[in-house]
Amino acid sequence: MTAPAVLPHVDAVEAALTGASLTVYTGGAPAGVKPTATTPYVVLYPDPGRAETASLADDRVNFSGVVQLTCVALTAAQAMSVSDRAMAALTTVLTVEGRTSWKPEPLDGQPVQRDDDVVPPNYYAVARYRLRSVPQ
Repeated sequence: MTAPAVLPHVDAVEAALTGASLTVYTGGAPAGVKPTATTPYVVLYPDPGRAETASLADDRVNFSGVVQLTCVALTAAQAMSVSDRAMAALTTVLTVEGRTSWKPEPLDGQPVQRDDDVVPPNYYAVARYRLRSVPQ
């Protein structure tokens, strides 16, 4: 059995968020992309995750990882709205091929922040989720 990988789990998060009509990027927005009044977006920042032992035989087939969702918008209210929609989209079990997943577990976040280093200023709402799965 092969060790689990982070990419299928990140793809599952992205599918859940795009299914909620959210624009999603991984690792950062493409150069030149800025939020607008009609197109805020979510950026996923996944950690590499880890393969955890499933038994005393040291079978490293279980997966655990964390993904940060950074919701980017032009106003604080819009950033919170995107965060609410993302949170609602992640209240279900993710579909990861060949694996049985848990619902993403909310871990923590940060207060909505304003970034004045860009024009116009952007607002960010950040939340982190733990992802877990086991082989089917």
